[in-house]
Amino acid sequence: MIRTVLFDLDNTLFDFTKAEGIALTKTLVHLGINPEKEVLDRYSVINLAQWKLLEQKKITRAELKIRRYKLLFDEFGFKCSPEEAAKTYEEFLSMGHYFMNGAEELLENLCKKYNLYVITNGITKVQKGRIKSANLKKYFKDIFISEEIGYDKPSVEYFEHCFERIEDFNKENAVIVGDSLSSDIQGGVNTGVKTIWFNPKREENNSSVKPDYEVSDLKEIEKLLEKI
Repeated sequence: MIRTVLFDLDNTLFDFTKAEGIALTKTLVHLGINPEKEVLDRYSVINLAQWKLLEQKKITRAELKIRRYKLLFDEFGFKCSPEEAAKTYEEFLSMGHYFMNGAEELLENLCKKYNLYVITNGITKVQKGRIKSANLKKYFKDIFISEEIGYDKPSVEYFEHCFERIEDFNKENAVIVGDSLSSDIQGGVNTGVKTIWFNPKREENNSSVKPDYEVSDLKEIEKLLEKI
């Protein structure tokens, strides 16, 4: 019987793809760069690659923040400051929020039955701004932001820190819900906690990371939790 549900935030509860596009567009305009689709799309690819490197402990968070812009600007020949871009982007990204379809309704229902927690690799300033905007704390017992903890998903250290702060935590009664195989689901595998892979695009899993369960719609989660 599940009692504790640990939710990833970006592209699980919050539509990070939409927020990222809006914040990046505003950042580029601020820097005097035309926010063409080619540039926006390329940033997303570069950014994702940097987060993967962070998960693998190959770069630091401070390096990630700057490196993604340096790579983008070098590739397109933009004569702009990566440091200024990083700072401006964080300001814009921390403003407002966009829920994934069905997320609010799901949280309203689940918070009455389960102990809910947020597990996120996001940047503290950005996540706190969006969490406040969405009034998200009313649903959750606690929110674990990796930058504050000092470890990132999927490391055992990150999850063990979270588990230690959850009262009467029992792995057998817990489940991790997230969209990232390499971060959320791998974290569950690393720590022996059941996982639910949120896969709205129904992408094929060609990795070695195998979730215990898979859903393509957040609406499926409530009934699934009752069966686990």
